[in-house]
Amino acid sequence: MNQKNIFIKKLVYSGVFLAMALVFPFITGQLQSFGAALCPMHLPVLLCGFICGARYGAAVGATAPVLRFALFGMPALWSALPMAFELCAYGLCAGLLYKLLPKKAIYTYISLVCSMLAGRIIWGVASVAIAGLRETAFGLKAFWLGAFAGSVPGIIIQIILVPAVVLALKRAKLMLNE
Repeated sequence: MNQKNIFIKKLVYSGVFLAMALVFPFITGQLQSFGAALCPMHLPVLLCGFICGARYGAAVGATAPVLRFALFGMPALWSALPMAFELCAYGLCAGLLYKLLPKKAIYTYISLVCSMLAGRIIWGVASVAIAGLRETAFGLKAFWLGAFAGSVPGIIIQIILVPAVVLALKRAKLMLNE
C-alpha cells in the first residue's frame, strides 16, 4: 500500500476515533456517578495512538476534550484543558511505545500501562498549573482521587479492551502503526 493510501486511512481512522471520543461520554453519562469513572474519552484516544501512530493519537487526544467543550459545554473548560494534555500524552505515548517496542503481547501491555501513567502525571501537572491560574487548591489528595482512585473502572476496562483490540487488529493486519 502506498504512503498516500496509508495517510488517508490514518486520517479516516483518526476521525472515527475523535467521533467516538465525543459520543462515548453521552453513553456512559447515563450511569450518573459511575459514568465518569469509566473514562469514556480515554479508550478511543489510546486505540488511535496504537493503531494510527503517535502524531494521530496525540492530535485526537488534544482535540477531543476541547472540541467536546466547544460543542456541548462539557466537560467544563477547567476540566477539559488538563484532560487535553492528558489525552494528548496517552495518544503520543501509546503510538510511540507501540512503534518502538517489539510487537509481542506483553509489550502491548507495557506500552499501555506506561502511556496511562504518563498521561495521568501530565494531567496532574496541568491541573496544578490551571489551579494556580484560577487561584484554587490542587493537592496530592485531589491528584490521587482524580488520576487513580476515581478512575479504577476505566483503568480496568482499558487494560482489558485496548490490548485485545490491538492484538486482534494486528492478527487481521489492520494496524497502521507498524
